[in-house]
Amino acid sequence: MSERPTPPEDWECCESECSPCVWDTYYEELRAWNAEQKKIKESQSSSSSHNDEGK
Repeated sequence: MSERPTPPEDWECCESECSPCVWDTYYEELRAWNAEQKKIKESQSSSSSHNDEGK
């Protein structure tokens, strides 16, 4: 499991409307991390339900 992205520190954003802003990058990484976590949970749920069927 990968680590949850760390939000940028206040000093890392210059508030000059950069493209991409460090916050844009953070939120993109966070969305990807959340999607990864969802897949992991679904995979674990799916494999545990298959194990339950064999009982």
